[in-house]
Amino acid sequence: MKRFSLLALALLLFLTGCAGFTGGSEGTQASEGKTEDGKVKIDFWTFWGSEIRRPVIDKIIEDFNNSQDEIVVEHTYIPFGDIWTKELAAIAANNPPDVVINDINATALRGQEGQAENLAPYLEKDDISGRFYENLWDATLYEGDSYGIPFNTDTRLLFYNKDAFKEAGLDPNKPPETWEELEEYAEKLDKKSGDTYERIGFYPLYGVGSDVWLLNGSGMNYFNEDDEPVINSETNVDTMEWIKSWKDKYGEDTINRYQSQIDSQQSNPFFNGSLGMMANAATFYTQIRDYAPDLDFGVAPLPEKTSGSGNTSWGGGFVAEIPKGSSHPDEAWEFIKYLTDKEAQEYWAVKNFDNVANIEASESAATSDELSEKDQMVYEMAAQNLNDTLLTPMPAYAPDYVNLINPQLDAILIENKPAQEALDKAQQDVEELVEKTAQ
Repeated sequence: MKRFSLLALALLLFLTGCAGFTGGSEGTQASEGKTEDGKVKIDFWTFWGSEIRRPVIDKIIEDFNNSQDEIVVEHTYIPFGDIWTKELAAIAANNPPDVVINDINATALRGQEGQAENLAPYLEKDDISGRFYENLWDATLYEGDSYGIPFNTDTRLLFYNKDAFKEAGLDPNKPPETWEELEEYAEKLDKKSGDTYERIGFYPLYGVGSDVWLLNGSGMNYFNEDDEPVINSETNVDTMEWIKSWKDKYGEDTINRYQSQIDSQQSNPFFNGSLGMMANAATFYTQIRDYAPDLDFGVAPLPEKTSGSGNTSWGGGFVAEIPKGSSHPDEAWEFIKYLTDKEAQEYWAVKNFDNVANIEASESAATSDELSEKDQMVYEMAAQNLNDTLLTPMPAYAPDYVNLINPQLDAILIENKPAQEALDKAQQDVEELVEKTAQ
């Protein structure tokens, strides 16, 4: 009875959320049949509806449609906040799209839940796994089989203000390489007028979260190679105490004042030199380009915790999937191959200034004549950094584990809970989740 109710609810969601979509690329239901000239129609769902990304993906689709005479791809745009709910409802109603863009970090979980088609039969005939960065490909696997093909990704870098470096007596061509140097540089960059900071050198949680520094410090995810949670490791405790020391140094009022400026984007204190260094996604550069085009800045990998520990960064991304029950999986596969091949990937990378999953396309985009000198500098660094970038895929044996960890990280920084105590609690909660999931 419970199973029937869930299916009924999913069907209701689909009918109310999708049935009103009629015609065109603004929301057609999953394609059926063929065109008048006998071409198979496949429906491709994305959340790329902005004035920048929509024309790019539509051009890629147009190029694919013109490249052969058997398949026609129709683009359905659905807002980011709705697309995956609608997809699950469509799967439950046995009327899914043929291809959908989905979150890479939950690909294995969707494989386990039977929400995406197993791509192993296609890969046996047409193995394209070598196109992609290894960490991205591995994130698509469940029990050794892929359930999605990597499309785009991202990585975190250290941005630093070269003019501020010069003013503080630092070499503008030598960014900090370790956490110790990061602290030393920040101390020199700090500038106060009385009790008020006119410039702060660095604060680790501007632009990224605690999880990025935990990854950077330990060089691994929250789980070890044996799939065991290692949340309360000595390194993680040390990292959280290190982050807390920065908050204690600058004080909550200063941190909140700067954060309010960062939230407004165009008045980001990094743009005017009142924030010397900032960790952020590589695509943060597009804000610099738009709001502070004359800023003299550099980019570098995230500093190592200690010399030799590694410049580990964090990334996410999206995959192209064939939802379970697609009416045209063979044709969907042909489109996915085109979507993730060099030409389409490089076009997406250059036009959107976005990191892509295809290695050859990523490396080629970094030297594209369509990019300015600054564009190339940042993109090349980002492309190189993908080799040191880890993902945090949702393990099938511990779904939603981050919801057990994040409250404890907040408790350390907001409630002054001892780092060891908080991470011990997170460790216990995740271990219980793993045990419960295994039952």
